Amino acid sequence: NVKTLVGWSVALSAVNVGLSAVIGVNLVDAIFGAGSLLTKVVYGLIGVAGLYKVYHLAMGKKKK
Repeated sequence: NVKTLVGWSVALSAVNVGLSAVIGVNLVDAIFGAGSLLTKVVYGLIGVAGLYKVYHLAMGKKKK
C-alpha cells in the first residue's frame, strides 16, 4: 500500500531529523554511509514520499 509506505517514510524521516538535531546522529548516514549512492537513493525516495504527502494534503484541502 503506497499510503502506508509514504506514511512510514515520512515518520521515520522525522525521527531521523529529530535525532540529528538533538544528539547529532544521522541514522541514514550511519546505516548506509555518508555520501554513498544508497544514501542518496534513500534521501531521494524520502523526498518523493514527502512530495506525495504534500500533494495529497493540498488536494484534500481543496476538495472540502
